[in-house]
Amino acid sequence: MTSITVEIDDELLEKVAAHAAARGTTPDGLLRDYLEQLAKGPTDADADLEAMRRRIRELRAQSPLEVGPVTWTRESLYER
Repeated sequence: MTSITVEIDDELLEKVAAHAAARGTTPDGLLRDYLEQLAKGPTDADADLEAMRRRIRELRAQSPLEVGPVTWTRESLYER
């Protein structure tokens, strides 16, 4: 097995380590899993997701909805 070195910010590493620990692995394990998935290429789920994104773009383009000017303020939304 070959080792690689990656330089990342300390704060990012802390967040990734916490994320990894919650999943019972390490930052190295997360990276290895990600690279393995990337090497396998697109999955059916990836194709489904892209099809959904494409359909949403189509529907948005066909929508007659027009957003008018903003006539409210953030503060007015929270007035009681």
